[in-house]
Amino acid sequence: MPDLPGGGKTPPFIDGHTHLDHNDAAVADQLRRARLAGVEWVIQSGTDVVSSRRAVALARAHPEVFATVGIHPHEAGEAPAGTVGQLRELVAEPKVVAVGETGLDFYRNRAPREAQEAVFVEQMALARELSLPVVIHTRDADRRSIPLLREHAAGLTVVLHCFSLPDRVQELVELGWYLSFAGNVTYKTSEPLRKALRAVPDHLLLLETDAPYLTPEPHRGHPNEPALVVHTYQRVAQERGLAVEELAQKVRANVLVAYPRLRAWSSGAEGDGEPA
Repeated sequence: MPDLPGGGKTPPFIDGHTHLDHNDAAVADQLRRARLAGVEWVIQSGTDVVSSRRAVALARAHPEVFATVGIHPHEAGEAPAGTVGQLRELVAEPKVVAVGETGLDFYRNRAPREAQEAVFVEQMALARELSLPVVIHTRDADRRSIPLLREHAAGLTVVLHCFSLPDRVQELVELGWYLSFAGNVTYKTSEPLRKALRAVPDHLLLLETDAPYLTPEPHRGHPNEPALVVHTYQRVAQERGLAVEELAQKVRANVLVAYPRLRAWSSGAEGDGEPA
């Protein structure tokens, strides 16, 4: 494992989207390194019913972990009728902060497009029923995913995870959606993404790893993990002309607004150790 930056010398960092269970390293070791790097919270993303249950279990087992539960578009073809309904029972866990990741992926096309859309729409309906945010995966599908979001997620909090639509940044900002940037914003070839990053208003900016994928510079070649989100913070702060401390404060404030359940839980934990 490479040397880690951070060490708690700045306001705490947040990994807004990760997959601890996709990494060969033990979850406890990943979280220990994250704490050493100054990471306060980690949001573990479910991608099907099984991994969503695992995300809930991790959130229950580790105070710094929160969960999202959802059916990824890659899994939509394996989701029989009623599958999305199985997520409903998981949302009873107070540390489940959103529905997702869900959306459309027309790049890999691992599920029929019709199935992807049906499962996507059903999850947006679940989020509306439960008054939860939706965490969106969209790849080579924005011509369809954005209209569907406009229609079915109006009034919901929308988080575009691993933001990859630099040509549409102004439109998405006007919609008031959160744009979450991952480690690929540090890559030499990612200047269009950095240009979009510089255009995002402070109050709509989130950061993530999407670990173990998209490892930021200077550690490409290693599996990504929550501790390495610090490198993304450093590059984003540089691009936006901010001190890392200031950026960390802004992102933390945004997380607390975007995810009301996390805010409620953290308020209780900071007060008496129990969720609010």
